Amino acid sequence: MNPVWIVDDDRSIRWVLEKALARENIAYRSFQAATEALAVLDSGAPGPQVLISDIHMPGESGLVLLHKAKERMPTLPVIIMTAYSDLDSAVAAFQGGAFEYLPKPFDVDQALDLLRRALEQSMHRAGAEEATTAVPEILGQAGSMQEVFRAIGRLSQSHATVLINGESGTGKELVARALHRHSPRREGPFIAINTAAIPRDLLESELFGHERGAFTGATNQRRGRFEQAEGGTLFLDEIGDMPAELQTRLLRVLSDGHFYRVGGHTPVKANVRVIAATHQNLEHRVRDGLFREDLFHRLNVIRLRLPPLRERREDIPLLARHFLAKSAQDLGVEPKRLSEAALKFLQQQDFAGNVRQLENLCHWLTVMAPGQLVDVADLPSDMRESAPAAAAALGGDWLSALNGEADRLLTADPGHVFDRLNRDFEKALILRALAATGGRRVEAAQLLGIGRNTITRKIQELGIDGGHADTAGE
Repeated sequence: MNPVWIVDDDRSIRWVLEKALARENIAYRSFQAATEALAVLDSGAPGPQVLISDIHMPGESGLVLLHKAKERMPTLPVIIMTAYSDLDSAVAAFQGGAFEYLPKPFDVDQALDLLRRALEQSMHRAGAEEATTAVPEILGQAGSMQEVFRAIGRLSQSHATVLINGESGTGKELVARALHRHSPRREGPFIAINTAAIPRDLLESELFGHERGAFTGATNQRRGRFEQAEGGTLFLDEIGDMPAELQTRLLRVLSDGHFYRVGGHTPVKANVRVIAATHQNLEHRVRDGLFREDLFHRLNVIRLRLPPLRERREDIPLLARHFLAKSAQDLGVEPKRLSEAALKFLQQQDFAGNVRQLENLCHWLTVMAPGQLVDVADLPSDMRESAPAAAAALGGDWLSALNGEADRLLTADPGHVFDRLNRDFEKALILRALAATGGRRVEAAQLLGIGRNTITRKIQELGIDGGHADTAGE
Protein backbone atom coordinates (compact mmCIF):
# COMPACT_ATOMS: atom_id res chain seq x y z
CA MET A 1 0.00 0.00 0.00
CA ASN A 2 1.27 3.48 -0.88
CA PRO A 3 1.74 6.03 1.92
CA VAL A 4 -0.65 8.77 2.99
CA TRP A 5 0.60 12.17 1.82
CA ILE A 6 0.32 15.10 4.24
CA VAL A 7 0.59 18.56 2.65
CA ASP A 8 0.51 21.57 4.99
CA ASP A 9 2.78 24.57 5.53
CA ASP A 10 2.01 24.40 9.28
CA ARG A 11 4.72 22.21 10.81
CA SER A 12 2.68 21.50 13.96
CA ILE A 13 -0.23 20.09 11.90
CA ARG A 14 2.14 17.83 9.98
CA TRP A 15 3.70 16.67 13.27
CA VAL A 16 0.33 15.81 14.85
CA LEU A 17 -0.82 13.83 11.81
CA GLU A 18 2.55 12.07 11.46
CA LYS A 19 2.45 10.87 15.07
CA ALA A 20 -1.16 9.72 14.77
CA LEU A 21 -0.44 7.75 11.59
CA ALA A 22 2.74 6.26 13.08
CA ARG A 23 0.75 4.95 16.06
CA GLU A 24 -1.61 3.23 13.61
CA ASN A 25 1.30 1.79 11.58
CA ILE A 26 0.13 3.72 8.52
CA ALA A 27 2.94 4.82 6.22
CA TYR A 28 3.07 8.56 5.45
CA ARG A 29 5.05 11.20 3.60
CA SER A 30 4.95 14.92 4.42
CA PHE A 31 5.30 18.05 2.28
CA GLN A 32 5.24 21.70 3.33
CA ALA A 33 3.99 22.96 -0.04
CA ALA A 34 1.72 21.79 -2.82
CA THR A 35 4.49 22.37 -5.38
CA GLU A 36 6.67 19.76 -3.61
CA ALA A 37 3.94 17.13 -3.80
CA LEU A 38 3.21 17.94 -7.44
CA ALA A 39 6.91 17.67 -8.30
CA VAL A 40 6.96 14.12 -6.93
CA LEU A 41 3.82 13.23 -8.93
CA ASP A 42 5.39 14.73 -12.09
CA SER A 43 8.55 12.67 -11.56
CA GLY A 44 6.62 9.48 -12.19
CA ALA A 45 7.11 8.16 -8.65
CA PRO A 46 4.21 6.19 -7.07
CA GLY A 47 1.46 8.47 -5.85
CA PRO A 48 -0.28 8.44 -2.46
CA GLN A 49 -2.99 6.07 -1.27
CA VAL A 50 -4.75 9.07 0.28
CA LEU A 51 -3.90 12.77 0.11
CA ILE A 52 -4.68 15.15 3.01
CA SER A 53 -3.93 18.77 2.27
CA ASP A 54 -4.40 22.26 3.69
CA ILE A 55 -6.38 24.59 1.44
CA HIS A 56 -4.52 27.87 2.08
CA MET A 57 -0.73 27.66 1.60
CA PRO A 58 1.97 29.84 0.08
CA GLY A 59 2.27 29.19 -3.63
CA GLU A 60 -0.20 26.69 -5.06
CA SER A 61 -3.35 26.26 -2.96
CA GLY A 62 -4.82 22.99 -1.78
CA LEU A 63 -7.61 23.33 -4.35
CA VAL A 64 -5.04 23.58 -7.16
CA LEU A 65 -3.29 20.50 -5.74
CA LEU A 66 -6.67 18.72 -5.56
CA HIS A 67 -7.40 19.50 -9.21
CA LYS A 68 -3.98 18.47 -10.50
CA ALA A 69 -3.78 15.33 -8.36
CA LYS A 70 -7.22 14.24 -9.59
CA GLU A 71 -6.10 14.75 -13.18
CA ARG A 72 -3.28 12.28 -12.61
CA MET A 73 -5.13 9.91 -10.23
CA PRO A 74 -8.92 10.26 -10.76
CA THR A 75 -9.87 7.80 -7.99
CA LEU A 76 -7.51 9.23 -5.35
CA PRO A 77 -9.35 10.16 -2.10
CA VAL A 78 -8.37 13.74 -1.16
CA ILE A 79 -9.16 15.27 2.23
CA ILE A 80 -9.07 19.09 2.30
CA MET A 81 -8.22 20.86 5.60
CA THR A 82 -8.68 24.56 6.37
CA ALA A 83 -8.77 26.93 9.31
CA TYR A 84 -11.10 29.17 7.29
CA SER A 85 -14.38 27.29 7.09
CA ASP A 86 -16.51 29.04 4.52
CA LEU A 87 -19.16 27.90 2.10
CA ASP A 88 -17.24 28.78 -1.06
CA SER A 89 -14.19 26.76 0.00
CA ALA A 90 -16.31 23.78 0.98
CA VAL A 91 -18.28 23.87 -2.28
CA ALA A 92 -15.08 24.26 -4.33
CA ALA A 93 -13.48 21.33 -2.52
CA PHE A 94 -16.40 18.98 -3.14
CA GLN A 95 -16.87 20.16 -6.72
CA GLY A 96 -13.22 19.33 -7.27
CA GLY A 97 -13.84 15.78 -6.14
CA ALA A 98 -12.67 15.95 -2.52
CA PHE A 99 -13.39 12.89 -0.38
CA GLU A 100 -14.10 15.04 2.69
CA TYR A 101 -13.72 18.58 4.02
CA LEU A 102 -12.00 18.78 7.44
CA PRO A 103 -12.19 22.14 9.26
CA LYS A 104 -9.41 23.13 11.68
CA PRO A 105 -8.95 22.76 14.56
CA PHE A 106 -9.86 19.09 14.30
CA ASP A 107 -9.98 16.21 16.74
CA VAL A 108 -7.13 13.77 16.02
CA ASP A 109 -9.39 10.72 16.45
CA GLN A 110 -11.87 12.27 14.04
CA ALA A 111 -9.10 12.86 11.50
CA LEU A 112 -7.86 9.28 11.92
CA ASP A 113 -11.33 7.87 11.42
CA LEU A 114 -11.68 9.94 8.26
CA LEU A 115 -8.30 8.72 6.99
CA ARG A 116 -9.23 5.09 7.67
CA ARG A 117 -12.43 5.48 5.65
CA ALA A 118 -10.50 7.13 2.83
CA LEU A 119 -7.94 4.29 2.87
CA GLU A 120 -10.72 1.70 2.78
CA GLN A 121 -12.33 3.44 -0.19
CA SER A 122 -8.98 3.64 -1.97
CA MET A 123 -8.37 -0.08 -1.52
CA HIS A 124 -11.90 -0.98 -2.67
CA ARG A 125 -11.55 1.22 -5.75
CA ALA A 126 -8.20 -0.32 -6.56
CA GLY A 127 -9.77 -3.78 -6.28
CA ALA A 128 -12.71 -2.76 -8.46
CA GLU A 129 -10.40 -1.28 -11.11
CA GLU A 130 -8.31 -4.45 -11.11
CA ALA A 131 -11.43 -6.54 -11.44
CA THR A 132 -12.61 -4.38 -14.34
CA THR A 133 -9.35 -4.12 -16.26
CA ALA A 134 -7.68 -7.44 -15.51
CA VAL A 135 -10.55 -9.86 -15.95
CA PRO A 136 -10.73 -11.93 -19.14
CA GLU A 137 -13.45 -11.34 -21.73
CA ILE A 138 -15.58 -14.18 -20.35
CA LEU A 139 -15.59 -15.10 -16.67
CA GLY A 140 -15.80 -18.64 -15.38
CA GLN A 141 -13.86 -21.07 -13.24
CA ALA A 142 -16.27 -24.00 -13.57
CA GLY A 143 -15.04 -27.00 -15.54
CA SER A 144 -17.75 -26.54 -18.19
CA MET A 145 -16.58 -22.96 -18.82
CA GLN A 146 -12.95 -24.06 -19.00
CA GLU A 147 -14.02 -26.37 -21.83
CA VAL A 148 -15.50 -23.36 -23.64
CA PHE A 149 -12.26 -21.41 -23.16
CA ARG A 150 -10.22 -24.30 -24.52
CA ALA A 151 -12.49 -24.56 -27.56
CA ILE A 152 -12.09 -20.84 -28.31
CA GLY A 153 -8.34 -21.31 -28.08
CA ARG A 154 -8.34 -24.29 -30.44
CA LEU A 155 -10.45 -22.34 -32.95
CA SER A 156 -8.17 -19.28 -32.88
CA GLN A 157 -6.60 -20.15 -36.26
CA SER A 158 -9.77 -21.49 -37.84
CA HIS A 159 -12.35 -20.06 -40.25
CA ALA A 160 -14.80 -22.89 -39.48
CA THR A 161 -18.51 -22.29 -39.03
CA VAL A 162 -19.53 -22.58 -35.36
CA LEU A 163 -22.92 -23.38 -33.83
CA ILE A 164 -23.41 -22.17 -30.24
CA ASN A 165 -26.10 -23.82 -28.12
CA GLY A 166 -27.23 -22.27 -24.87
CA GLU A 167 -30.22 -21.01 -22.95
CA SER A 168 -31.21 -17.35 -23.12
CA GLY A 169 -28.82 -15.20 -21.12
CA THR A 170 -25.86 -17.61 -21.09
CA GLY A 171 -23.65 -15.28 -23.13
CA LYS A 172 -23.83 -16.67 -26.66
CA GLU A 173 -23.01 -13.35 -28.32
CA LEU A 174 -20.14 -12.79 -25.89
CA VAL A 175 -18.64 -16.13 -26.96
CA ALA A 176 -19.22 -15.29 -30.62
CA ARG A 177 -17.35 -12.00 -30.18
CA ALA A 178 -14.51 -13.84 -28.44
CA LEU A 179 -14.32 -16.33 -31.33
CA HIS A 180 -14.09 -13.40 -33.74
CA ARG A 181 -11.56 -11.47 -31.66
CA HIS A 182 -9.25 -14.49 -31.49
CA SER A 183 -9.61 -15.50 -35.13
CA PRO A 184 -7.68 -14.66 -38.31
CA ARG A 185 -10.59 -12.32 -39.15
CA ARG A 186 -10.10 -10.15 -36.06
CA GLU A 187 -9.30 -7.07 -38.16
CA GLY A 188 -12.59 -7.40 -40.03
CA PRO A 189 -16.06 -6.35 -38.81
CA PHE A 190 -18.23 -8.32 -36.38
CA ILE A 191 -21.88 -8.01 -37.41
CA ALA A 192 -24.66 -9.47 -35.23
CA ILE A 193 -28.31 -9.98 -36.10
CA ASN A 194 -31.09 -11.61 -34.08
CA THR A 195 -33.13 -13.44 -36.68
CA ALA A 196 -36.06 -13.85 -34.26
CA ALA A 197 -36.31 -10.10 -33.56
CA ILE A 198 -36.86 -8.96 -37.17
CA PRO A 199 -40.19 -9.41 -38.99
CA ARG A 200 -39.91 -12.19 -41.57
CA ASP A 201 -40.87 -9.90 -44.47
CA LEU A 202 -37.91 -7.64 -43.62
CA LEU A 203 -35.38 -10.30 -42.65
CA GLU A 204 -34.37 -11.18 -46.22
CA SER A 205 -33.50 -7.55 -46.97
CA GLU A 206 -31.67 -7.23 -43.65
CA LEU A 207 -29.49 -10.23 -44.43
CA PHE A 208 -28.87 -9.82 -48.16
CA GLY A 209 -29.68 -6.18 -48.92
CA HIS A 210 -31.84 -4.95 -51.79
CA GLU A 211 -31.62 -3.10 -55.07
CA ARG A 212 -33.28 0.21 -55.74
CA GLY A 213 -36.92 -0.34 -56.68
CA ALA A 214 -36.96 -3.93 -55.44
CA PHE A 215 -40.14 -3.17 -53.45
CA THR A 216 -42.23 -0.22 -52.37
CA GLY A 217 -40.06 2.12 -50.34
CA ALA A 218 -36.74 0.79 -51.68
CA THR A 219 -35.58 4.14 -53.01
CA ASN A 220 -31.88 3.29 -52.78
CA GLN A 221 -29.65 0.26 -53.01
CA ARG A 222 -28.94 -1.16 -49.54
CA ARG A 223 -26.13 -3.42 -48.36
CA GLY A 224 -27.27 -6.28 -46.14
CA ARG A 225 -25.54 -7.82 -43.13
CA PHE A 226 -23.58 -10.27 -45.28
CA GLU A 227 -21.97 -7.40 -47.17
CA GLN A 228 -21.43 -5.39 -44.01
CA ALA A 229 -19.55 -8.36 -42.51
CA GLU A 230 -17.24 -8.74 -45.54
CA GLY A 231 -13.87 -10.08 -44.42
CA GLY A 232 -15.15 -10.57 -40.88
CA THR A 233 -17.75 -12.52 -38.93
CA LEU A 234 -21.54 -12.61 -39.17
CA PHE A 235 -23.30 -13.75 -35.98
CA LEU A 236 -26.79 -15.14 -36.58
CA ASP A 237 -28.53 -15.34 -33.22
CA GLU A 238 -31.63 -17.50 -32.67
CA ILE A 239 -31.06 -19.27 -35.97
CA GLY A 240 -33.66 -21.89 -35.02
CA ASP A 241 -36.45 -19.34 -35.64
CA MET A 242 -35.35 -18.49 -39.19
CA PRO A 243 -38.22 -18.85 -41.71
CA ALA A 244 -38.00 -21.83 -44.08
CA GLU A 245 -37.55 -19.74 -47.25
CA LEU A 246 -34.58 -17.90 -45.74
CA GLN A 247 -33.08 -21.17 -44.54
CA THR A 248 -32.87 -22.14 -48.21
CA ARG A 249 -31.13 -18.88 -49.16
CA LEU A 250 -28.70 -19.17 -46.26
CA LEU A 251 -27.86 -22.75 -47.26
CA ARG A 252 -27.04 -21.53 -50.77
CA VAL A 253 -24.69 -18.85 -49.43
CA LEU A 254 -22.89 -21.36 -47.21
CA SER A 255 -22.66 -23.84 -50.08
CA ASP A 256 -21.36 -21.69 -52.96
CA GLY A 257 -20.28 -18.46 -51.24
CA HIS A 258 -22.55 -16.17 -53.31
CA PHE A 259 -25.90 -14.47 -52.81
CA TYR A 260 -28.23 -12.04 -54.59
CA ARG A 261 -29.66 -8.84 -53.16
CA VAL A 262 -33.44 -8.67 -53.10
CA GLY A 263 -34.45 -7.60 -56.62
CA GLY A 264 -30.90 -8.15 -57.90
CA HIS A 265 -29.58 -10.30 -60.74
CA THR A 266 -25.83 -10.04 -60.14
CA PRO A 267 -24.27 -12.47 -57.66
CA VAL A 268 -22.38 -10.95 -54.74
CA LYS A 269 -19.45 -12.88 -53.28
CA ALA A 270 -19.66 -13.52 -49.52
CA ASN A 271 -16.30 -13.65 -47.78
CA VAL A 272 -17.80 -14.12 -44.31
CA ARG A 273 -17.40 -16.52 -41.41
CA VAL A 274 -20.79 -17.49 -40.00
CA ILE A 275 -21.32 -18.15 -36.30
CA ALA A 276 -24.87 -19.21 -35.45
CA ALA A 277 -26.55 -19.54 -32.07
CA THR A 278 -29.79 -20.91 -30.70
CA HIS A 279 -31.44 -21.78 -27.42
CA GLN A 280 -33.43 -24.53 -29.16
CA ASN A 281 -32.63 -28.15 -29.90
CA LEU A 282 -32.03 -28.06 -33.65
CA GLU A 283 -32.11 -31.85 -33.94
CA HIS A 284 -35.69 -31.76 -32.63
CA ARG A 285 -36.51 -28.88 -35.00
CA VAL A 286 -35.15 -30.95 -37.90
CA ARG A 287 -37.17 -34.00 -36.79
CA ASP A 288 -40.33 -31.87 -36.59
CA GLY A 289 -39.74 -30.45 -40.08
CA LEU A 290 -39.12 -26.91 -38.80
CA PHE A 291 -35.45 -26.70 -39.75
CA ARG A 292 -33.67 -27.94 -42.86
CA GLU A 293 -31.47 -30.94 -42.15
CA ASP A 294 -28.90 -29.97 -44.80
CA LEU A 295 -28.60 -26.46 -43.31
CA PHE A 296 -28.22 -27.96 -39.85
CA HIS A 297 -25.25 -30.04 -41.02
CA ARG A 298 -23.73 -26.99 -42.73
CA LEU A 299 -23.93 -25.00 -39.50
CA ASN A 300 -22.99 -27.85 -37.19
CA VAL A 301 -19.31 -27.99 -38.18
CA ILE A 302 -18.13 -27.07 -34.69
CA ARG A 303 -20.63 -26.99 -31.82
CA LEU A 304 -20.14 -25.22 -28.51
CA ARG A 305 -22.53 -25.72 -25.60
CA LEU A 306 -22.77 -22.93 -23.05
CA PRO A 307 -23.83 -24.22 -19.61
CA PRO A 308 -26.71 -22.52 -17.78
CA LEU A 309 -25.78 -20.70 -14.60
CA ARG A 310 -27.38 -23.39 -12.42
CA GLU A 311 -24.72 -25.81 -13.73
CA ARG A 312 -21.87 -23.49 -12.75
CA ARG A 313 -22.99 -22.18 -9.36
CA GLU A 314 -19.36 -21.87 -8.21
CA ASP A 315 -18.99 -18.98 -10.71
CA ILE A 316 -21.79 -16.90 -9.16
CA PRO A 317 -19.58 -15.07 -6.59
CA LEU A 318 -17.00 -14.23 -9.27
CA LEU A 319 -19.64 -12.99 -11.70
CA ALA A 320 -21.53 -11.05 -9.03
CA ARG A 321 -18.40 -9.17 -7.91
CA HIS A 322 -17.59 -8.34 -11.52
CA PHE A 323 -21.10 -7.07 -12.31
CA LEU A 324 -21.29 -5.03 -9.08
CA ALA A 325 -17.96 -3.38 -9.93
CA LYS A 326 -19.09 -2.76 -13.52
CA SER A 327 -22.43 -1.24 -12.45
CA ALA A 328 -20.69 0.96 -9.89
CA GLN A 329 -18.24 2.20 -12.51
CA ASP A 330 -21.06 2.92 -14.98
CA LEU A 331 -22.99 4.89 -12.35
CA GLY A 332 -19.95 6.58 -10.80
CA VAL A 333 -20.59 5.19 -7.31
CA GLU A 334 -18.81 2.92 -4.84
CA PRO A 335 -19.23 -0.79 -5.61
CA LYS A 336 -21.50 -2.77 -3.31
CA ARG A 337 -20.29 -5.95 -1.58
CA LEU A 338 -22.28 -9.12 -0.97
CA SER A 339 -22.31 -10.70 2.49
CA GLU A 340 -21.47 -14.38 2.84
CA ALA A 341 -25.13 -15.15 3.49
CA ALA A 342 -26.20 -13.27 0.35
CA LEU A 343 -23.62 -15.09 -1.77
CA LYS A 344 -24.74 -18.47 -0.41
CA PHE A 345 -28.34 -17.51 -1.09
CA LEU A 346 -27.59 -16.52 -4.68
CA GLN A 347 -25.67 -19.75 -5.28
CA GLN A 348 -28.82 -21.68 -4.38
CA GLN A 349 -30.96 -19.90 -6.97
CA ASP A 350 -31.65 -21.40 -10.40
CA PHE A 351 -31.47 -18.09 -12.34
CA ALA A 352 -33.80 -18.92 -15.22
CA GLY A 353 -32.39 -15.87 -17.03
CA ASN A 354 -28.84 -17.10 -16.42
CA VAL A 355 -25.90 -14.68 -16.45
CA ARG A 356 -28.01 -11.85 -17.88
CA GLN A 357 -30.42 -12.15 -14.94
CA LEU A 358 -27.52 -12.04 -12.46
CA GLU A 359 -26.12 -8.96 -14.20
CA ASN A 360 -29.50 -7.21 -14.03
CA LEU A 361 -29.78 -8.15 -10.35
CA CYS A 362 -26.36 -6.63 -9.61
CA HIS A 363 -27.36 -3.42 -11.37
CA TRP A 364 -30.58 -3.33 -9.32
CA LEU A 365 -28.60 -3.80 -6.10
CA THR A 366 -26.17 -1.02 -7.04
CA VAL A 367 -29.10 1.36 -7.40
CA MET A 368 -31.52 0.11 -4.75
CA ALA A 369 -29.59 -1.57 -1.90
CA PRO A 370 -29.37 0.89 1.03
CA GLY A 371 -25.86 0.09 2.31
CA GLN A 372 -22.48 -0.86 0.91
CA LEU A 373 -22.77 -4.41 2.30
CA VAL A 374 -25.64 -6.26 0.63
CA ASP A 375 -27.35 -8.86 2.80
CA VAL A 376 -30.13 -11.36 2.08
CA ALA A 377 -32.73 -8.87 3.31
CA ASP A 378 -31.56 -6.38 0.65
CA LEU A 379 -32.30 -8.75 -2.25
CA PRO A 380 -35.52 -8.25 -4.24
CA SER A 381 -38.55 -9.50 -2.33
CA ASP A 382 -39.77 -11.73 -5.18
CA MET A 383 -36.44 -13.57 -5.15
CA ARG A 384 -36.53 -14.06 -1.37
CA GLU A 385 -40.15 -15.21 -1.41
CA SER A 386 -39.54 -17.80 -4.12
CA ALA A 387 -36.50 -19.30 -2.38
CA PRO A 388 -38.31 -21.78 -0.10
CA ALA A 389 -40.32 -23.18 -3.02
CA ALA A 390 -37.17 -23.48 -5.12
CA ALA A 391 -35.37 -25.28 -2.34
CA ALA A 392 -38.26 -27.73 -1.95
CA ALA A 393 -38.29 -28.34 -5.68
CA LEU A 394 -34.65 -29.42 -5.57
CA GLY A 395 -35.66 -32.29 -3.28
CA GLY A 396 -33.42 -35.34 -3.65
CA ASP A 397 -32.34 -38.03 -1.23
CA TRP A 398 -30.26 -35.86 1.07
CA LEU A 399 -29.56 -38.72 3.47
CA SER A 400 -27.91 -40.68 0.67
CA ALA A 401 -25.83 -37.64 -0.17
CA LEU A 402 -24.90 -37.28 3.51
CA ASN A 403 -23.89 -40.95 3.68
CA GLY A 404 -21.69 -40.50 0.64
CA GLU A 405 -20.00 -37.40 2.07
CA ALA A 406 -19.48 -39.15 5.41
CA ASP A 407 -17.84 -42.12 3.69
CA ARG A 408 -15.55 -39.78 1.77
CA LEU A 409 -14.49 -37.80 4.86
CA LEU A 410 -13.92 -40.95 6.97
CA THR A 411 -11.15 -41.75 4.52
CA ALA A 412 -9.99 -38.27 3.57
CA ASP A 413 -10.18 -36.47 6.92
CA PRO A 414 -10.37 -38.97 9.81
CA GLY A 415 -10.70 -37.52 13.28
CA HIS A 416 -12.61 -34.42 12.14
CA VAL A 417 -15.65 -35.87 10.44
CA PHE A 418 -18.22 -35.28 13.18
CA ASP A 419 -17.24 -31.65 13.87
CA ARG A 420 -16.97 -30.81 10.18
CA LEU A 421 -20.30 -32.27 9.11
CA ASN A 422 -22.07 -30.99 12.20
CA ARG A 423 -20.75 -27.47 11.54
CA ASP A 424 -21.81 -27.61 7.89
CA PHE A 425 -25.24 -28.93 8.89
CA GLU A 426 -25.87 -26.17 11.44
CA LYS A 427 -24.58 -23.50 9.07
CA ALA A 428 -26.83 -24.69 6.24
CA LEU A 429 -29.92 -24.70 8.48
CA ILE A 430 -29.26 -21.20 9.81
CA LEU A 431 -28.52 -19.77 6.36
CA ARG A 432 -31.75 -21.22 4.97
CA ALA A 433 -33.76 -19.90 7.90
CA LEU A 434 -32.21 -16.45 7.50
CA ALA A 435 -33.01 -16.57 3.79
CA ALA A 436 -36.62 -17.45 4.56
CA THR A 437 -37.01 -14.54 7.00
CA GLY A 438 -35.11 -11.92 5.04
CA GLY A 439 -32.24 -12.03 7.51
CA ARG A 440 -34.29 -11.54 10.70
CA ARG A 441 -32.64 -13.64 13.40
CA VAL A 442 -35.49 -13.94 15.91
CA GLU A 443 -37.92 -15.15 13.26
CA ALA A 444 -35.27 -17.54 11.92
CA ALA A 445 -34.73 -18.93 15.42
CA GLN A 446 -38.49 -19.48 15.79
CA LEU A 447 -38.61 -21.35 12.47
CA LEU A 448 -35.75 -23.59 13.57
CA GLY A 449 -37.16 -24.14 17.06
CA ILE A 450 -34.12 -22.70 18.87
CA GLY A 451 -33.66 -19.71 21.15
CA ARG A 452 -32.68 -16.26 19.92
CA ASN A 453 -29.53 -16.32 22.04
CA THR A 454 -28.62 -19.68 20.51
CA ILE A 455 -28.92 -18.44 16.93
CA THR A 456 -26.92 -15.31 17.77
CA ARG A 457 -24.15 -17.44 19.29
CA LYS A 458 -24.19 -19.88 16.39
CA ILE A 459 -23.97 -17.05 13.83
CA GLN A 460 -20.84 -15.82 15.61
CA GLU A 461 -19.30 -19.28 16.08
CA LEU A 462 -19.93 -20.34 12.48
CA GLY A 463 -18.74 -17.06 11.01
CA ILE A 464 -22.01 -16.36 9.24
CA ASP A 465 -22.00 -12.86 7.79
CA GLY A 466 -25.72 -12.28 7.70
CA GLY A 467 -28.90 -11.65 9.63
CA HIS A 468 -29.92 -8.71 11.77
CA ALA A 469 -31.64 -8.35 15.10
CA ASP A 470 -35.30 -7.50 14.91
CA THR A 471 -36.05 -6.94 18.62
CA ALA A 472 -34.52 -4.50 21.05
CA GLY A 473 -33.70 -7.24 23.53
CA GLU A 474 -31.46 -9.26 21.21
